[in-house]
Order: sequence, then C-alpha cells, then structure tokens
Amino acid sequence: MKSYTAHRRRLTLSLTLLILLASAVYTGLRFEGSPVLAATTRPNIVFILTDDLNEDVFGKDAGLQTLLTSQGTTFNKQFVELSLCCPSRTSTLRGQFAHNTGIFTNDAASGGGFESVYNKGLENSTIATWLQSAGYRTGFFGKYLNGYPHGAPSSTYIPPGWTRWFSPNGGSPYSEYDYDVNDNGTTVHYGSAPSDYGVDVISRKLTTFIKNTTTNYPNKPFFTYVAPYIPHGPATPPPRYDGIYAGAKAPRTPSFNEDDVSDKPAWIRNKAKLTQTQIDNIDALYEKRRESLRSVTDLVQDTIDTLRTQGALDNTYIVFTSDNGFHQGQHRLNSGKNTAYEEDLNIPLVIRGPGVPAGEIVNSFTLNIDLAPTFAELAGVTPPSFVDGRSLVPFLKGVTPSRWRLAFLNEHAGPTTLNTNTQNNLLEPQDPGDAQALATGGAPVYAGLRAKPNTLGTHGPLNYVAYDTGEHELYDLSVDPYQLDNSYSSASQTLKQRLDAWVANLKNTSGQALRDAEENPPQ
Repeated sequence: MKSYTAHRRRLTLSLTLLILLASAVYTGLRFEGSPVLAATTRPNIVFILTDDLNEDVFGKDAGLQTLLTSQGTTFNKQFVELSLCCPSRTSTLRGQFAHNTGIFTNDAASGGGFESVYNKGLENSTIATWLQSAGYRTGFFGKYLNGYPHGAPSSTYIPPGWTRWFSPNGGSPYSEYDYDVNDNGTTVHYGSAPSDYGVDVISRKLTTFIKNTTTNYPNKPFFTYVAPYIPHGPATPPPRYDGIYAGAKAPRTPSFNEDDVSDKPAWIRNKAKLTQTQIDNIDALYEKRRESLRSVTDLVQDTIDTLRTQGALDNTYIVFTSDNGFHQGQHRLNSGKNTAYEEDLNIPLVIRGPGVPAGEIVNSFTLNIDLAPTFAELAGVTPPSFVDGRSLVPFLKGVTPSRWRLAFLNEHAGPTTLNTNTQNNLLEPQDPGDAQALATGGAPVYAGLRAKPNTLGTHGPLNYVAYDTGEHELYDLSVDPYQLDNSYSSASQTLKQRLDAWVANLKNTSGQALRDAEENPPQ
C-alpha cells in the first residue's frame, strides 16, 4: 500500500513538473539550457509612410526597388482620396474617407489639423488602439498629424494606443535638424550635428524598439508606424547624399507647363505659364527630393537587417507608401499637391512579407483607407463598423477578390489660400511653389471619382471632377493619361447624370453602404 501511494505521489509530481515546464516554455520564461518557443504566430507589421512621395521619385530609387518591389507585391492603382497630409493621415489611421472623419485640411482654423482630430475624439479608435487592445506592442516614430501637439493637454501628450511614442513637438522637424521630440513623455532636443539628421534618428529609434520587443517581449507581436518627413520640402538630404543627383530634372511630361489650358477650370486658366526661374526651382527641389529619399532607403535597409538579425523577418509584413502624391510643373502648377490630377492622387504602395507574392502587380483600385482594415485582418482583429476601407489581405495571398470597388470617391474642401499660421513650425510649411498656385487661387471645393473601364458605358478609366463653381473636368485616361483635353463638354447628358449620381451615392454614405455603392454604378 505504501509503495502504491509513493508511486502515485512520484507520478503526480512528475506530471506537475511537466505542466510547469510546458507552461514556462509557452509563456517565454527561460529555463537554463532550454530553448524558448518562437515569439508568436501573429505577424509583426512595419508600416512606413513617407511624406509627399510620388510614383516617379519612388520608381527612380534603385534601392527601394531592390528591397521592396522585387521582394513584394506592388499596388499600381493605389490612391489617396484627398491629396493633403493631415486628412490623408487621419483617413489612414481610421480607414475612413474625409467626409466621414470631417478632416479636410491641415490647420484648425479651417476645421482640420491635429487640434480638430483631437477635439473630435477620433484618436480614441484607430489602428493603434485596435492592435494594442489585441496584445500588440505599438510604436510610433516620426511625423504625426499637422499641428501636433497644439491643442493637446500638454506638449508631451501621447495619443491613445501607442506603447512607444517618438514624434516631434517643436523646432523645425521638416528641415531634418534643430527640432524637439516628445520621446515617450519627455521632450528631447536634437541639434545640427550629422547624427541629428531626422530620418537617421527615426531609424535608430525604430530598430531599437524592434530589438527590445523581440528580446524582452518574445510573445508580443509588434506594429510600428514609421513616418519620416522626407521627401517633403525642403527635402534636405543627409551630407552623405547631398549632390549625388546634381543636375537631375523633373520629368517633362506632356502636361508640364501646359501650353493650352483653355479647357481647364478658371483656377488653372488664371495661371500664367511657368517662368524659367520657376522651372529651375522645380528642378532644384526635384534633385533634393531624390537625394533625400536615399536616407529613407537606408532606413528600410536598417529595418530589414534588424528584423533578420532578430529572427523576425519571416514573420513581418513591411508596408511602404506615401500620404499623397506630388506635382511639379504639370498644368502650369509649381511644386505641390491638393488637386485631382493623377500626380497628386496615385501613390506608391508595396507590401512584402510572409506568403506575399514577390514581383507581383495588382491593378485593382486600392486606397489609403484600406490599410487600417488590412492591418486589422493580419492581426486577427475585427475593425469597427465605421470603417469605409477594405482589407488587402486577399491580394497578399495572390488572390483577386471576386467583388471589389469599381470606382472611388475623390473629395477636396480647401485650403484655397496661403496658410500663414505655422504654430512654431508644427503645421506643414507651405510647399515651395504652392504659393504661386494659391496666390491666384487654389482648387475650389470639389467632389469627383475614378471609375474603372467600361463601368459607365465608356472605354475609361475615367477621372471626373465636379467643382462647387459649377465647372467640371472629365478625362478618359486610356486615351488621355496626362489629362490634357477636358472632354466634359462633349460628354453625353446620360453620362453626366450617371457620374453625378455615383458621386452623390459615394459621398453621402459610409461603411458597408459605401462599399456597396463603389460596386454598383447608377443605371
């Protein structure tokens, strides 16, 4: 009897030890000499959002093509629905169109900017809060929303959802030197030394976060939002790249300094042709944009190297895009954005990661509002019903969804005049050359759409814009990709009515109803 009892006790003790050991390995606790279970099956996500990067400048960066395009899937028809920093970034955080966030501009005076986002409580539900609640460590590094932190309770305010926060809160961050940063609740100053160059500082903070998370939190997946200020003007390159593209000139597209703008709306017709001095300035900025982007290529390389060293590369999605495009000389416009033309709305998007087809190209309409629901699905999270966007995850598996949008809304509500309130450089400085555009009036309020070919009985794809001045623009991009000949006056009345009906259906709805409207052209 004693022998039986002793045997049971030894068996119970052995089972208990096995259970404890299994539990310890599962939770990542280290027993000397024992291996640690892989951190997590949920993927990590590194989201890199550049500032004002257009397709041309992106495509000419050989390093980014090697690191990203050749290794992942490129979304050729990636658009923003509103080509301006704060509205686009707000839409990206929440997966909503501007008419549903209510943010159309960069500054509070016109109902936009960080202050308006904060006052509306929009930060209480973003991709950061969704993923943090699901157990992700979240890190933000770089430019947040224009005007941050003006209007917040303090200069070291950290928005909800972020485990690690590193974002400029003073000085001149757009210049890449002499700026202050809210570093997890403490303001830190960076000066004018080469080591203070903004993109490089962001890169170091990002890789430190990745190392810290993979080492000290092995069971925690991470999400990082990385937002360098490059290549936004003044597009300061680091010393190592200053001058490497000397003499580079902005592309002389057929629409560059357009000769005949008689078919364009008044805000374009009122602009004189660009002078040689203005063209020289465009070229000088173009050179700096290309040179400064090389620092972002270094950031991407450092990130990939760190992920590989930490054993996390094979479980990490890297998403690279921009907040809007950028025009330089098209339709007599100097350097800037905030129009309905292709250069401003069509932006780079490349995603590489586990299972993502390498070298593939997606030609379906995709938008910045699709990123939040994509990140949510990758993390196993159901996004809120207010989200307007769609998950891109099927494309990352090489599958084109049977149902997808046939059109998308493009909307704009200012500014049409120069912004002189810079709030200690925290609001976006005026783009070089935008002053020329706005001095004679920027684009009026408008709503429009892009439609895929053959959705409205026309060859297409179509770019349609309806201004609140009563003016219109219509281009069939299959025959007029540079938007030289406005065909609205010769379009049939039936087509005009269907275009207006589709715009109305899109701009007056949200969520699933909006997605349904994208798939159903008016009859």
